[in-house]
Order: sequence, then C-alpha cells, then structure tokens
Amino acid sequence: MSAVLAALTAQRLLGESPAWALLRADNAPVAFGILGARFSRQRRQVPAPELMEAVDADLDLLRDRGFDLPQSAHNYVRTWLAGGYLVRRPGEAREELYELSDGALTALRFIEDLATPRTSVTESRLTTIVQSVRALNVDTDPDISRRVAALTAERDAIDARIQALTAGELTEVDEQRSVDAAADILSLASALPEDFARVRAELEMINRSLRSQLIEEPESRGSVLDDIFRGVDLLSESDAGRSFAAFHALLLDPERTVAVDDDIDQLLARPFARKLRDSQRLSLRDLLPDIQRSSADISDVMTALGRSLRRFVQSEELAEERAVHRQLRGTMAAAVQAAKTLRPFTKLDLELELTGLQIASPSAIKLHNPSESQTAQPLHIHGTGTADLAALREAVRASEIDFAELGENVNAVLAQQGAATIAEVLEKFPATQGIASVVGLLVLAENHGVRAGGEPEPVHWASDGQTRQATVPRFLFQEKIS
Repeated sequence: MSAVLAALTAQRLLGESPAWALLRADNAPVAFGILGARFSRQRRQVPAPELMEAVDADLDLLRDRGFDLPQSAHNYVRTWLAGGYLVRRPGEAREELYELSDGALTALRFIEDLATPRTSVTESRLTTIVQSVRALNVDTDPDISRRVAALTAERDAIDARIQALTAGELTEVDEQRSVDAAADILSLASALPEDFARVRAELEMINRSLRSQLIEEPESRGSVLDDIFRGVDLLSESDAGRSFAAFHALLLDPERTVAVDDDIDQLLARPFARKLRDSQRLSLRDLLPDIQRSSADISDVMTALGRSLRRFVQSEELAEERAVHRQLRGTMAAAVQAAKTLRPFTKLDLELELTGLQIASPSAIKLHNPSESQTAQPLHIHGTGTADLAALREAVRASEIDFAELGENVNAVLAQQGAATIAEVLEKFPATQGIASVVGLLVLAENHGVRAGGEPEPVHWASDGQTRQATVPRFLFQEKIS
C-alpha cells in the first residue's frame, strides 16, 4: 500500500470508524471506564433506565476523583449513542436496551491490551500458526497423492505417540507452556464479541441496502423481488450470512460441543490451571456458553431480518414506501425547476395547513384548587383503648390450628372406646375451628394413626351458622397422643 493510499484510508476511517472516534474523544478515559465497567461478556445488553442510573453513579465517583464532567448522565449517553459507541435496540415491554457497537468493543480491547500486554511470541502461538498453515496446504493441494502422503505421515506420527504412551513413556508437560497455550486460546476468543457485533451490523446494513434497492433502484428491483418471492434468503446468501451459517452450524453439533465442554472441565482440573488468574479460569469456563449465546443472538437477528424483509415485500408497506419516494423525488425535481425562476425568499401566494400540536394560552390552564379535595365531614380522632386479652387469644387461635386441643380430644375418645376414627372424634368433640380442626385431625392421623381400609368416611363441622360436610380417608387412632 502506498503512502497516499494509506493516508486516504486513515482519513476515511477517521470519519467513519467509531473505534478511532472513541480513542480520540475528549473524555475517552471516562468513556472507557464507564462502558468497560457496565458492559461485559456476561452482560452485553443493559436496559436504558438501569444504564442511566449506573452512569449517574459512576459520574459522581469520577467527579470526586477530579474529573471535569459538567454534563448529566443522559447527555453523555446520548453523545456516545450519536458517536456510534453505543447501539440502541428494542427490548421487551417497550423497554430500550443499549449494547456496545463493534467499534467500541475494538477500542476497549485495544486499551485492555495496552494496560495488560500479552506476548504473542510463545511456542503455543507458533505451533497454532504452523499447524494452520500445514492444514491449509494439505486441504488445498490439488495433487491427491501428496494429500494422502501428508495424512499418512500425520497418522503415523499419532500411532507412534499412542505406542509410546502405551509403553509407559510419559513426557512431562511444562506448566508454563500449558498456561501460555490457555492464554492464547482466551486471546483468540477475546476478539469474538466484536466479530459478532460486526456481523450483526453488516447484516443490518445489507437489510437496509436491500430495502433501499427495492424502493429507489428500479433497475435492480426486479432481481431482488424475484429472489425473495422464490424463497431465497438474501441475508443468508450474503458473504456475512454464509460465514456465520458455517460457524453456527459447527456450534449446533452436539457431539462437538459436549466434547469441548468435557475438555474444558478436564483442563480446569489440571495442576497448571492453578497458575491461571481467576478471570482467566472464569473466561475459560464460560467460553463455550458465551459463544453459543452470542451465536444464537445473531441467528435470531438474521431470521428476524429475513422475515421482516419478506413481510416488507409481500405487504402494502413496500407500495407505500415507493409512493412516498416518488412524491419526494417529484417534489425535489419541481424545486430544482422552481429555483431557476424563484428566489428562496420570494413570497408565495400559498397557504399550508399547520401540522403538529396546537399550543394553548397559559391563561386557559385551570389551576389546581386544594380546597376542592377537602372532605365534607370533619375527621373524628378515636383514642386508644385497653386491649381485650380474650379477644386477642381468640384472634391468635383463629390464625393457626390448635393441635393441643385436638390431641386432648383424641386421647379422651381413646380412653372411652379404645380406638376411634376422625369422624368419631368429631362426633364427640365438634370442630371448634371449622375446617381447620378437620385438617388438624388429618395431620395427627398421618403422624399417629394407621390407615384403615374401606370407603372414605364423611365428617361434619359448622361454619358461619351452616353445617358443612366432606369425605376424608379413613384413619384409625389406636394409641394415645403425647
């Protein structure tokens, strides 16, 4: 790339890239601190009210540490949204959700790398590069014999390792090399969030471009419509859609995902894992679930955009958009012609109906009169009296089952006849607590009685001056309840 082309590319990115804009912003440290703290791998979307409250609290802490932050949390969030650092999404129940854009994720990862630099000059990284180059060379070799020879050599090397392990020739694995390999894995995975955000932004851009072609470009409208009516998913057929579809299909393979889960669990149980930082162990444990959640989100977005595009074409919305577009183009063409003969400040003999909200005079506003909400009757203040102990006991007794009374009733019946059922106890001692007494006897029967055969027996109790009836299982009390 020549110096001129590189300079022009950088100049273009300076105006287009949210990552570059965030890095050169006036309050970049504040934006990095707040956005990095409020969004994480586990929390990619934050509801708008929660974000405003959190940013407001963070601003107070930063002001106490000497940062000059004169604006409110709402203004800063609005600035970040306009700058492309934040993306606003519709949530459930008409709640807006905020998430980091792909540019903001790129800038945050750049700052994180500056704060905690990671060396890439490791044996693990070089081994990964060499193996990838070797695999690509073998897979793309047009000579079948060379591909077979390479795979045979790889198989022979694996057989030799198997024989050595079977013979008991164990080689010690350097723990530091294992730690470096785990760090390289996490380093590769750290770029996935911004890749997912970039794929989502690209899919949304393709969706907008297709809608624009349908509305504004008659020459390409026919091919787009033909594809849509033939059932072709233009989003899935795009370069971004095909790349993501292959990635997502790999994640949907249950055999591979289970194997990865097992591998991670076993790795975390190895001795070298103790040398990993807590954040690294957590990231390694959540590696696959995070990727699966993000991939599922992108899949849902692609499905929703595809359905929305088909609905846009098949409904009246496309016709309405085309009509509005034709009217706008006609108006602009008429304005160009009129500009040749009329000055912008020329007074026209034309009246337009005012649209929007009619603002009434403040004098027409009716003020609130507190006297209108006053009560007609004066308030009577009742003094406190002495509590009735018997009434309090009755209220307490009504709130819970009196098992002591029920136990005494059962013991009294057993003393008279040796054995009794629930109905026989209630016949001798009516239910003083209504249905609660029946429930209490059932609980006592479960704990102290035995279940008798035969049909369920009817029981009776009084409630609100009426006699109630129900059938309960037949239990037999035989021993005294202590």
